[in-house]
Amino acid sequence: MLTPARSAQAAQNPTAAAAFVDSYRTNVPENTTAATNAAVRILSDLNRYWQTGPTWDTGRVLDRGVLRRNVRYCAQVTRSRTAEQAAEAFIVDRQDQSYAVIAGLGPLAPAYLAGSLAVTSITRAPATTPPTKVDDAVPAGAPAGSATGAGSVDSELGDVVRLVQTLRGPFASGNPSKNAFQYPRPWRLTPDSTVQPTGRTDALGYPEYRSDVVVVPTLLRQRSTTPETDGGFPSGHTNALFLATLALAHAVPERYQALVARAFERAHLRIVAGMHSPLDVLGGRTLATALAAAELADPANAAQAEAARATALAYFERATGLDATGLVEFSAFDRDSARAAVLDHLTYGFPRTGPQRPMVVPKGAEVLLQTRHPYLDATQRREVLCTTALPAGYPVLDGPELWGRLNLFDAADGYGRFDGDVTVAMDAGAGGLNATDAWRNDIGGTGGLVKRGSGRLALTGRNSFRGGVRLEAGELVAGSSSALGCGDVDLRWGTLTLSGDLRLDGNFTQAPGVVLDVPVGGRRAPLTVAGTATLAPGSRLEVAFGDDCRVGEVRPVLEARSVRGGFGAVAVTGGGRAELVATRHGVGVRRLAG
Repeated sequence: MLTPARSAQAAQNPTAAAAFVDSYRTNVPENTTAATNAAVRILSDLNRYWQTGPTWDTGRVLDRGVLRRNVRYCAQVTRSRTAEQAAEAFIVDRQDQSYAVIAGLGPLAPAYLAGSLAVTSITRAPATTPPTKVDDAVPAGAPAGSATGAGSVDSELGDVVRLVQTLRGPFASGNPSKNAFQYPRPWRLTPDSTVQPTGRTDALGYPEYRSDVVVVPTLLRQRSTTPETDGGFPSGHTNALFLATLALAHAVPERYQALVARAFERAHLRIVAGMHSPLDVLGGRTLATALAAAELADPANAAQAEAARATALAYFERATGLDATGLVEFSAFDRDSARAAVLDHLTYGFPRTGPQRPMVVPKGAEVLLQTRHPYLDATQRREVLCTTALPAGYPVLDGPELWGRLNLFDAADGYGRFDGDVTVAMDAGAGGLNATDAWRNDIGGTGGLVKRGSGRLALTGRNSFRGGVRLEAGELVAGSSSALGCGDVDLRWGTLTLSGDLRLDGNFTQAPGVVLDVPVGGRRAPLTVAGTATLAPGSRLEVAFGDDCRVGEVRPVLEARSVRGGFGAVAVTGGGRAELVATRHGVGVRRLAG
């Protein structure tokens, strides 16, 4: 309960007593201070680098190193861009941002476009500067009911379109923050991040500035002529791109990472265009992350968010002929390439100059992973966000509530660290990501993993967690040599599947009825145990022979410091016969005829 003093403070400063998710509706045009607007408040880390002046062109540089780096990055990118990049930058500038991220749906995108009636008139860049401003519109000949952006609310995917529109609704603008900070666009800044007009105008009649940043020629007429209302920070396009992305990712979590990667790629083109700086883009992403969480966490939007997910799932099952679990596999993408591109743009290479504060996940942020990790509870999703977050100290990302430090791309890949024992229960009967998922991060920490439920979980990172693994049900897939960390592995029920070699630093125990499924190929055992391997008489081994393994040959399966007991039975994947044999250091199999 607020004391009278705190109540009076809250009346004067409505954002002081409330987290962003509880005060995001203060983000309206008339509120342009951190005391009155929650969005301005969470972006206020910019004040460590830039002090807003009495007018738009009188701001003061507080950290010359950071702001100089910010503008010089723009100059380098805009002076080295290719013609193809310039064309893409034009499209992103003029196309509705909700449409621009649909391509992140990958193989599902054509079906989405058909089901949502989403269209655009901006499909290519003009050869020269257009004579007038260009805006997106429904092109002639489009199907009846078509709409720009995410599509039509009257379409088959209307629930998804409504969710996108809700997240991009009346409280989602970056303009109040632009007006609050008055940090100019990069093409108005010198390399030292100051505003210095030349006193001349260019060929189009726009004022010239002593800037090394080159705007894409086709966008020259899209520039604002009122700099006092045209601040660069935060990037409005970036804010809109990520808001639309996180709405689609909530509805189609099978493509969560691909959608997030698409938003990063499109947002970077704001810098390529010469319209925004890295700090502007980081600010736009931070704002969108907080706004998306606030809208999704708002009880008023709960039914709409649930309907969007249900509608999208049912629609794509019909469109592809796949069930929910099949959609997960169908939606696979080149994650490694996408992650490399995202890493380049998470911090834009800024040095860590801020205070080294521990990560505290903002209130309500866990909703951003609600459909991506449906088998985790809210506390666990917060742990995922905390253990995958960026370190402290980066400009803008370290503002109040630390929204900018959330790394949603990595968070989609599960935990980054086990600070305590993590119990996960997955239900294959529920389908989709409840039935099958993969944690691809390199997981450290002192805790361990307990796997329950009938679903399938794969661990593929270079893991170093020390608390061990206990499999109680379902399937656990070891997708790397260190997938199960550094502790003991205790298989009590279910199946442990190896996709390659697995090395265990501790002990290995396999109970009756448990299946160990391993590939058998070379002369090296696929499972190596540094400690003791204890095999119950009723435990089962399933092997998949490589093409180079001939009938009669013996191949090692398990090697350990010592082996107690033995497998009760062996089967061959896909048919065939094998027999168990003792080897010098453990257990092997001989391939038999038939």
